[in-house]
Amino acid sequence: MTTAAPKEDTTLLVRRPGPQELHPARTHRRRRALELSLAVAVPVALVLLWQLAATQAWIDDRVYPAPSTILVDGWHRAADGDLWPDVWATLKRVLAGYAIGTVTGYTLGLLMGSLSVVRAALEPMLDALYVVPKLALLPIFLNMFGLGEGPQIALVATTVFFFVWISTMAAVLAVPSGHRDAGQVFGASAWQMFRHVLLPASLPAVLVGARIAAGVAVLVIVASEQIAATNGLGHLIFDARALFQNDVMFVGIVCVAVLGVVFSELVRIAGRLLTPWAPRDRGRGQS
Repeated sequence: MTTAAPKEDTTLLVRRPGPQELHPARTHRRRRALELSLAVAVPVALVLLWQLAATQAWIDDRVYPAPSTILVDGWHRAADGDLWPDVWATLKRVLAGYAIGTVTGYTLGLLMGSLSVVRAALEPMLDALYVVPKLALLPIFLNMFGLGEGPQIALVATTVFFFVWISTMAAVLAVPSGHRDAGQVFGASAWQMFRHVLLPASLPAVLVGARIAAGVAVLVIVASEQIAATNGLGHLIFDARALFQNDVMFVGIVCVAVLGVVFSELVRIAGRLLTPWAPRDRGRGQS
C-alpha cells in the first residue's frame, strides 16, 4: 500500500515597486526638500525660543542677550568697520596654517604609507606627539617665533598636520594589494603607480581628514587668540567677556561659527569636485 506524500504549502511573495523605484527623481527631490526644511527649521526654532526667553525675562538678557540685540550690534560693528579686521586676522592665520599643515601632512603620510622603513622610523614618535594637547605647544612656539603671527600659524599647521597625516597614511595602507599588483604587472613606474593607483584610491579618505582638520583649525586658532594675540575673533570674544560686553562676545561667537561652517563646506565641495568617483556624504542627497 502506497501512501501519498503530503503536499507542501507554497507562498508566492510579490513585491510591487514603490514610489522610490517608480519615481526616483521625484522621491529624491522630496527627500532633499525635507532635509533642507529640517536643517533650517531646527536652528530657527531655537533662535526664536531664545528671543522669546530674553524678551519675557525667562533668562537674564544681560548675560544672554536676545538674538535681535546680537544681530543689531553685529550689523553696526560690521558697518562701522570694527569687525572686519578681527575676521581677517583670524582668517589669514587659519588659511596659512591650514595650507602648511595639509601639504606637510599629506607628503609625510604618503611616504609613511608607501615605505615601511619610513613608517617604522617615524610612526612611534609621531604617535607620541599626536596625543599632546596642541595648545600645550603654544609656549614653545612663542619661544621659537616670538609674539606675532608665527605662533598662531604654527599651532594651526601642527594641528592640521596630524589630522591629514593620519588620514593619508591610513588611506594609502588601505589601498588593496590587488591594485598595486595590477600596476606592477603593467610595468607602472613609481610616478605612474602614484598617479593612477595610490592617488585615486586614497584621495577620498584623505579629503575626509582634510575636512575634519578644517573645522578643528578654526577651533584651535580661536583658543590660541584668546591666550596670545592682540586681534582676531578669539581675542574679541575674550576681551568682550572681560569687559562684560556679552552682546559683542556673542557676535564673535557667531562669526566663528559661520567661519567654521563655510570653511568646512568649501573643503567638502572641493573634495567632491576632486573625487567624482567617491560616494557622497551620508545625508547629503545620496541616492
